[in-house]
Amino acid sequence: VNMETVLQNSTDFILLGLITHPTFPGFIFAVVFSIFLVAVTANMVMILLIHTDSHLHTPMYFLLSQLSIMDTVYICITVPKMLQDLLSKEKTISFLGCALQIFLYLTLIGGEFFLLGLMAYDRYVAVCNPLRYPLLMNRRICLFMVVGSWVGGSLDGFMLTPFTMSFPYCGSREINHFFCEIPAVLKLSCIDTSLYQTLMYACCVLMLLIPISIISVSYTRILLTVHQMNSAEGQRKAFATCSSHIVVVIIFYGAAFYTNVLPQSYHTPEKDKVVSAFYTILTPMLNPLIYSLRNKDVATALRRIQGRCTYSQKVRAGDVSKKY
Repeated sequence: VNMETVLQNSTDFILLGLITHPTFPGFIFAVVFSIFLVAVTANMVMILLIHTDSHLHTPMYFLLSQLSIMDTVYICITVPKMLQDLLSKEKTISFLGCALQIFLYLTLIGGEFFLLGLMAYDRYVAVCNPLRYPLLMNRRICLFMVVGSWVGGSLDGFMLTPFTMSFPYCGSREINHFFCEIPAVLKLSCIDTSLYQTLMYACCVLMLLIPISIISVSYTRILLTVHQMNSAEGQRKAFATCSSHIVVVIIFYGAAFYTNVLPQSYHTPEKDKVVSAFYTILTPMLNPLIYSLRNKDVATALRRIQGRCTYSQKVRAGDVSKKY
């Protein structure tokens, strides 16, 4: 009771976690930590490969390196805190920490929406206008796309974070989630937030419509172009170019559709936590794996780096044996 009184008087929140009272917290910690490690390593390898291999210095891979940066930051916003909470008795997060989590989460998820839309446009130009590709996707346009994605995402963060955190939270401080996601935080407000939630829902739908429109138009044009191709090799190459992006889009937008578009009657705290875990923990791990496993250029670049490392080790070993 004393602890509850202290918490009601403080501005801190308590995160109840992915599973409210886990029987085996150590096992959950091991699984989540393993996924986190694979996700961060895979994304960092992808960023380094694209940065160091001159064969990958193309607009598509420049945009892909930004996706990996977003995924790395994205998983680092929620998972380290979640892992800490699995091991500690105090699962508190400060008011400011909660606001920062919401802002960064919104910025990155919004940025990723826009970036995936622009990556579809890049594939459209590559397949439908290959001769004009260097002109339509020059360095300035690529930089503009990336900056636009980050700015578009941060607008979402700047709009929704101050509103969410300005509501009075005067009852329970227990957030039934593993991070500060807006719907879970708003449940603790002691005033009616239904109007704000409706406006937020409309804002998210509008925000989803822009990239979804770009993706739909781009892939419709790509399918028409591929259908008109006489060469089977050309069709295969066009499909290989786009398949990784399509898989990532389906995974990411599927989860986003559930969270932001489905009415509240379809939601339960448990379902929400599972879907959130899917796109905050699993998606950042799956994205680089999908692109590397399904992409010959990335696999070749990885082999080149491994070859260089093996060669330099042999040279070093040779130098050492000469000395002795």
